[in-house]
Amino acid sequence: MSSQSEKDLSCPVCHDIFKEPVILECSHSFCEDCLQRWWSEKQMRICPMCKKISLLRHPHSNLVLKNLCEGFLLERRQKALAGSEPLCSLHSEKLKLFCLDHQQPVCVVCRDSKSHNDHKFRPIDEAAEDHRKELQKSLIPLKEKLNFFEEVKGNLDQIMEHIKMQSKYTKSQIMQQFKKLHQFLQEEEDERVSALREEEEQKSKMMRKDIDALNSEITVLSDTIRVTEKVLTAGNPLFLQIYNDAERIVTISHPQHDDPQLVSGALIDVAKHLGNLTFNVWNKMKDLVSYSPLILDPNTAHPELILSEDLTSVTFGQKQKLPHNPERFDKHNCVLGSEGLNSGNHSWDVEVRNDQRWGVGVMKESAERKGQLQTGYWEIVLLDGKLTASSPPLPQKVLSVEKPQRIRVQLDWDRGKLSFFDLDTKKHIYTFKQTFTEKLFPYISTNNKIPLKILPMTVSVTQEQAVRLSSGFWPF
Repeated sequence: MSSQSEKDLSCPVCHDIFKEPVILECSHSFCEDCLQRWWSEKQMRICPMCKKISLLRHPHSNLVLKNLCEGFLLERRQKALAGSEPLCSLHSEKLKLFCLDHQQPVCVVCRDSKSHNDHKFRPIDEAAEDHRKELQKSLIPLKEKLNFFEEVKGNLDQIMEHIKMQSKYTKSQIMQQFKKLHQFLQEEEDERVSALREEEEQKSKMMRKDIDALNSEITVLSDTIRVTEKVLTAGNPLFLQIYNDAERIVTISHPQHDDPQLVSGALIDVAKHLGNLTFNVWNKMKDLVSYSPLILDPNTAHPELILSEDLTSVTFGQKQKLPHNPERFDKHNCVLGSEGLNSGNHSWDVEVRNDQRWGVGVMKESAERKGQLQTGYWEIVLLDGKLTASSPPLPQKVLSVEKPQRIRVQLDWDRGKLSFFDLDTKKHIYTFKQTFTEKLFPYISTNNKIPLKILPMTVSVTQEQAVRLSSGFWPF
């Protein structure tokens, strides 16, 4: 190892390779004895490096650092001995024998010494070969563990990449959905502003027409009054000569000029444009949105199942490269709903296909998702063209009913009933009766290349609902 590595493996207190290293809350490590001696000289238990107070009287061992230090010392010792042939430290003879009792190499002089009296020996080459095989055997589980760790790390790396892909894809879908909503609201705003502008122009045009007509009347009356008032200022002889003409003009003007009347409904109908505006937009928006009582969880889907963008339909297809997370099925072509159910009544409708195998039902949260599905689920399944009720380990039951195209699944968790109905004929297909004790997840499996779809529920917005929401009144 490099000198930098040796520095990294040295205790900051004694500056020697760590001996029984321990780690503090601040992540600094020290030899256990060095740390205890340091603390014995201080009034408080603080880190010798960052001076942070430690709450641990006996810090935890740093096993990773300990293994690194032991490996470093072993490698350094091996390098030191590799340069020359080792000799017996007592007799300076070549080490040709191995004492089985002391488990150490010895020379031929050591063999005859008192310290090895009645001991068993082997040639050093044979002993080395035997111990080498034992050491190699001991390495097998470590190599297996290393392979397992590398496999897990590879899966974690894959999960990290998948998280990035999921985030990017989900962000794109969110932005796309909001873009549709923004576009709808913008078009609705433009339409309503346009209607307001049209009403403004229409009523302004009517007002201008009435104002123009009234201005004409005002001009005529003003001229008549002006001429008549001028007649009134004339001298008596002239006034009497033109009086009859002036009287006739004034008299004729009276019936021609009726009193102007204000027109009803001349103002903008503000109430029409603003009244319940958000409710009316909400009501209109129902054609744009849909609601599914069941959303599929892509993190549980088998790699050969492809989910739609809105997570409401599933298709069997080419195997995808997906992380082996614990929630995901790896043997059966299954996918679960995103929400678990542990009380109450629930129902959802599934459009199925009868050309390939499919199954719908529920599964226990604790059911094993890796390997073969042994138990923990209840379903009706199309097997070899026959509709079958299945709930291992109970025997399967072939159902003598017409194969449905659309199925309603009804779960009464509290009463322990799971029922299936033909949504088109309204006929009952089958009911499982079971005491449920844990959370259940809606379950779908398929081998179809045509999607199995969760049917949306009808979205309705009514004035009656709005009144209930505002008043808090709910009829019994």
